[in-house]
Amino acid sequence: MLIGDVARRSGVSARMLRHYDTLGLVRPTGRTVGGYREYSAEDVRRIFHVESLRSLGLSLKQIGRALEDPAFTPSALVSDLIRQTEKRLAREKELLERLHAIDASTPTDWQEVLRIVELVRELDSPSAARRQQAVLARPEDVPVPAVLLAGAILTEPDTHVAGALRWALARSGGDGVATLRAGAHAEDAGIRRRAVLAIAEMPEAPGALEVLTHALGDLDTTVRRHAALALGRQGVATAVPCLVSMVVEGCNDVDAAEVLGMLSLDPGCADRITTALVDELAAPTADSATRIRLAQALVELAGATGQEVLRQLVHDDDSDVALVATALVGVLKERSLEDQADGHS
Repeated sequence: MLIGDVARRSGVSARMLRHYDTLGLVRPTGRTVGGYREYSAEDVRRIFHVESLRSLGLSLKQIGRALEDPAFTPSALVSDLIRQTEKRLAREKELLERLHAIDASTPTDWQEVLRIVELVRELDSPSAARRQQAVLARPEDVPVPAVLLAGAILTEPDTHVAGALRWALARSGGDGVATLRAGAHAEDAGIRRRAVLAIAEMPEAPGALEVLTHALGDLDTTVRRHAALALGRQGVATAVPCLVSMVVEGCNDVDAAEVLGMLSLDPGCADRITTALVDELAAPTADSATRIRLAQALVELAGATGQEVLRQLVHDDDSDVALVATALVGVLKERSLEDQADGHS
């Protein structure tokens, strides 16, 4: 079979076949009387072997060794190819994210594109101080793409830089929730925490409450707590069980108690909260410290029911709980006198 026929049947150009011959990779078995290359069926099979290995990313040198050296094993080479491919994919993904960020900013000229590229480079800096400065020092008339900020939040390990990124995202006016929503469903709990905390700081953004509500069922307690505090501040009553658990567990219990107080302004929610706190007070597992935190949460509630429970706790068998309840009842009396004074002024 002549080189032209082989090229048509194999899809490999005649020029590449000549290159294979020069390298000794695929040499035609014979020559015609006129001196033209003549390929046998075995030669054609070798060409297909070469092309198959090229499709895996092997160099022509590696292919030659693989075909000629019987002792050459594929395991090490394949592992190396996997690592190279993973690195290449990571670079491609990074490039794609940059292009999305540039596209989202709808730049009007190349100067804006260059500013975004510069920001991306600064956010990739190993220096946390430089990353933070890149966010905080941006001129107000230079918009920062929300997609870029949201993506940086999901990977930022430094708490101060992450705070600056959340601050900038909340004020960007862009829609970063879509990117953060993907982060809120990530396998890595750290990424989910960063995503939910960022969404918690802009709960009025479209789709934010939906993501936060879903996060209430997250396996990670930190994710659930971030979501509960944000939802409670928005008046969402489904956050109550998690907020009560935070008081019981002593984790951000002061914040949780304050949010429960806000929710109790709704009469329908107040009874539900009081009942939940009273049930925890009576739980056999509730130790003195836990019951004191529950009493402190009761003082934040609106309405008379919580106050009545506190008055009962003044006579509690636990002297520490009774002492704290007595002090809290005194606080309630002072508030009542202040409210009366304000009413007469």
